Amino acid sequence: MGCCEILMLEYWLAKASTSQKFFKSFEGASMGIHNQYQLTANIASSGQPREDQFKAIAEAGYDIVINLAMPDSDHAIANEGSIVTSLGMTYIHIPVPFDAPSEDHYTAFSDVMTAFCEKKVWVHCVVNARVSAFLFRYLQANRGFSAADAQTSVLAAWMPQMDDIWKAFIGKAPRQLS
Repeated sequence: MGCCEILMLEYWLAKASTSQKFFKSFEGASMGIHNQYQLTANIASSGQPREDQFKAIAEAGYDIVINLAMPDSDHAIANEGSIVTSLGMTYIHIPVPFDAPSEDHYTAFSDVMTAFCEKKVWVHCVVNARVSAFLFRYLQANRGFSAADAQTSVLAAWMPQMDDIWKAFIGKAPRQLS
């Protein structure tokens, strides 16, 4: 993804985060993390948390942090795994190239989410786009969500300019948005 594409995506995501049209409210307060979104009482997603924000995630009772961003992505924290585990949480890194999400990535993600389905899980990437696409599929296939309930405001904002690779990826969800 080029610089202009990243800026455009960030513009649309910022626009979506200020829109009440797509906001869903669940228990849990905002921690000020970029594009933070609470899907269920036990599943939250966001863009890349800052180092100090992982403490707030731990204090909110999250057990697992899953990172779908590449290790060299914008704002990546080289020692994120050490930070997360030092706070008593489990850290799982499934690096998904933004230009090449695969079924192997989705299967690994789905397997991890299913293994920890009784735990509080925080999933992040750079801006919460990758994560929103993965959760859109997972929540429908494994948790019985409707397409509308599985969609985050981030995904809604991204879909109009989503490339064919990601359209094909979310197109594998059991149900689609109309």
